[in-house]
Amino acid sequence: MKHDTTKNNTQIFVLPAQVPLLSRAGWAVFLFALLVVGVLAPVLNLLVPEGHVLHLSDYAVGLIGKIMCYAICALAIDLIWGYSGILSLGHGLFFALGGYVMGMYLMRQIGVDGNYKSELPDFMVFLDWKELPWHWSLSDSFAATLLLVVLVPGFVAFVFGYFAFRSQIKGVYFSIITQALTFAALLLFFRNETGFGGNNGFTDFKRILDLPIATTGMRMTLFVLTGTILLAFYVGARWLVRSKFGRILQAIRDAESRVTFCGYNPLPYKLTIWTISAVMCGIAGALYVPQVGIINPSEMSTANSIEMAIWAAVGGRATLIGPIVGAFIVNGAKSWLTVAFPEFWLYVLGAMFIVVTLYMPAGVVGLVRKGLAKFGKGGAA
Repeated sequence: MKHDTTKNNTQIFVLPAQVPLLSRAGWAVFLFALLVVGVLAPVLNLLVPEGHVLHLSDYAVGLIGKIMCYAICALAIDLIWGYSGILSLGHGLFFALGGYVMGMYLMRQIGVDGNYKSELPDFMVFLDWKELPWHWSLSDSFAATLLLVVLVPGFVAFVFGYFAFRSQIKGVYFSIITQALTFAALLLFFRNETGFGGNNGFTDFKRILDLPIATTGMRMTLFVLTGTILLAFYVGARWLVRSKFGRILQAIRDAESRVTFCGYNPLPYKLTIWTISAVMCGIAGALYVPQVGIINPSEMSTANSIEMAIWAAVGGRATLIGPIVGAFIVNGAKSWLTVAFPEFWLYVLGAMFIVVTLYMPAGVVGLVRKGLAKFGKGGAA
């Protein structure tokens, strides 16, 4: 911050120039990623014939699409953990809520093509249900589904966050409570009488918007949509953390008591970013379900929520791009190791988290930046 002195010895402070949202190189990388997601991947999958070395297989499309959904969750975790100091071990709940909302719509799209040829989902016919429960009343509308994908996780997060933050629950206590909330929801969704399919959940989807869901074209459409939303969330998150709102969040993370003494109430700031993060996870869950083809209570497991934090830690907290990189690294390794060495995957995951915590506190992105900085100094010398 610069200051100037007038004749009356009055200091005039001039704020530094606002840093652009992305540098030229940053925008170039962003546009390149957009072209890869929206143009290159569809061409390699739909136009390049199978067997060609450049062909992108349907399996790869499904796997990358799933990991991009996870990357949205990792980005959401970074907003609350990396920039706000709020560690959640229960964001799998919001991911699953968005997935269940979308799953309910997809179950209604099956119509009479189920095993029992009934308008009711198969599991309801099996349990001798006579009509849909009240919370399924809007599940036949795609517009209402899109709205509920945002509102349901957002409402649950807002109510929980309001009472938790108002009670000034922080640190490990907050993390444990979020985990307990997710585990309670897991037990609730396991019950058949709740109307969510019990431990089997929802599966055997056939259509979305009255179009077949298991086609190559629909799979690629969902892939492009997921990648575009991920990139949009990244730019939106970058704008958010660079705004005044984001600077206050970082001040709350570093010294909440000082922020309070400066006249700011941390509650609305923490509650807002907490709700935004939950909505992002809900949208990721809604994108995940039609690509994977199933949603069940296991998505609310505590292990899934802990993995989200690991993605952010491995990639690098408070970097935004780091959690996305971490999601791809961890889940890429998981996809390979669970096939090649399934009995060792959890050990590798635990070791990865320990190594990052002890020796790479800034994650992979922090390590790369440190290496580039040393390289730059060496080149200058």
